This record gives sequence, structure tokens and C-alpha cells, in this order.
Amino acid sequence: MLTETITIRKATVSDIPTLARFEQGVVETERPFDPTLKPHPNSYYDVPRMIEDPLVHLVVAEHGGRLIGCGYARIEASKHYLRHERHAYLGFMYVDLEWRGKNVNQMIIENLKQWTIAQGVTEMRLEVYVKNLTAIKAYENAGFSQLLVQMRMGISNKQ
Repeated sequence: MLTETITIRKATVSDIPTLARFEQGVVETERPFDPTLKPHPNSYYDVPRMIEDPLVHLVVAEHGGRLIGCGYARIEASKHYLRHERHAYLGFMYVDLEWRGKNVNQMIIENLKQWTIAQGVTEMRLEVYVKNLTAIKAYENAGFSQLLVQMRMGISNKQ
């Protein structure tokens, strides 16, 4: 089975060049869904800091010595009115195009889930663009369910 040859491991400093490429893949994938993104080049993450942060578990998927995907879980304080004090926020979910649909994302999420459990946290959350139906389906297949819809309105101060 193909997934048996894929390993999920904690990201290291030597992975940063590939993670920079993955980050641009995330940005370009999300660009059609968000008219408010800055033009290229654009960056979301401080990867070196994430690698060192004890509250962040940044992992990579590797096959045959080649990185094919990544994702992270970050422990955050939850809003005071929720039942859980902390949750794991998932992000930087990326899988190379030729590896999509082969359960790589599911393997990454499972690793992040196990790390989250080991931190004593019982809730995982993530954000996905409402029109990114492929990603929504993948996350639902991993056990997530839709909770909120974030809305926006662009306004102008020109009269």
C-alpha cells in the first residue's frame, strides 16, 4: 500500500526551503477565494519560529526522501465562553498536487490529532474558504464538521 511508504515527521530547519515552496502553493490555492490577499509575493507563516515553538507541531509528509506535504497544529487559548480552555488550531495544510487524493492529508491530520491529544487538548479547529469545496470535503472526511461562516464586506471611504 502506498501510504505505508509515507512517513510523517516533525519539520526541521533543513525543510525550510521546501516549506517555503509549499507556503506559496497554499497562497496560490487560496488566492481565487480571497480578493483581499496581497499580490505576490505573499507570506503567511514564520516557519523558523514555528519549528522552535513548543506550542506548535509542524510536520511534513515524506516519501522516498522527498517532502510531499505539511501541516501544523498550534495550541491556542479558547474564548472564555467555550467549554474547552484550549484548542489546537490547524493550518498550513498542503499536499503536492500529484499526491492529492492519496490520504496524505488524512495522515498529517492524524499525526496532528495524536500530538493534540498528548497535549491534553480535546478540540481541534481550522478555517477553510467556503467556496473551497475540495478542502471542505477532505476535512469532513477527516471528521471535521462545519461550525461557522465568517463573512466580510469591503467598504470604501471615497464619497
